Amino acid sequence: MAEPSNHDRWLVSYSDFITVLFALFVVLFATSYRDSQAVRNVSHAIHEGFQQLGAFRQERSDGQPASSTVQAGLTVPADSTVPVKATDGPLPIMAENPALVKDTLAAGSAVDIDELRSELEAAIGDEIRNHEVVMRVTPEGFVVSLKDMGFFSSGQAVLMPGASGKIRRIATVLTQHGLDLRVEGHSDDQPIHTAQFRSNWELSTARAMAVLMLLVDESGMDPTKISVAGYGQYRPVADNSTPEGRQMNRRVDLVVVAPELSPQHAP
Repeated sequence: MAEPSNHDRWLVSYSDFITVLFALFVVLFATSYRDSQAVRNVSHAIHEGFQQLGAFRQERSDGQPASSTVQAGLTVPADSTVPVKATDGPLPIMAENPALVKDTLAAGSAVDIDELRSELEAAIGDEIRNHEVVMRVTPEGFVVSLKDMGFFSSGQAVLMPGASGKIRRIATVLTQHGLDLRVEGHSDDQPIHTAQFRSNWELSTARAMAVLMLLVDESGMDPTKISVAGYGQYRPVADNSTPEGRQMNRRVDLVVVAPELSPQHAP
């Protein structure tokens, strides 16, 4: 007598297949979970490290930012306006609350910003009135901005006659306070390609170097307390579409740097 055929045998193979498939997804999930945990651990460690430097904002109980932001060598209170994205437009140069920035500078550099401003006004009053020198408080710090019209000829990095004396008077004030300084070169967005300078990067850096060398070699500024940077046309303070704006962007900035992030203390 023939055995009756079992039409449900396929269920055995199907259940084996489902079991293997389930095991596969369990393994995939476990691997993914482990990797995400590792990524979260690394991310947390990086976050904690930068948070100690004040580079990330923390939330207060009311949901508002409570920590400070580190930008270009100065700890800025979170209540100040700090640009966080690269932009082709003018760089915001004034904090919403300059008093907070001044307090931070005073705490970090042990110098009263109002007193420093007054001393500089006494030393270079004529240049300030002629708009050759502009002083301002920014999220990056206290800035003494040297406009190129009073210090450099167009497309040149050699100081104009009489410019050295102006810079030496500024250096005398800054040196008395033992301030850490960053010399920044900036340009407008007009292309330059000469035998001397292939780009605005080179021009802005050369101008900053010319000022730095005068500060160190002729004004006696401590070379361990000064650094240099060239930004070309990429950090404008005004609109490059107008002659007036381009003139404002051609400058060398002397930026007072908080001591804890000055070159000799930087990691």
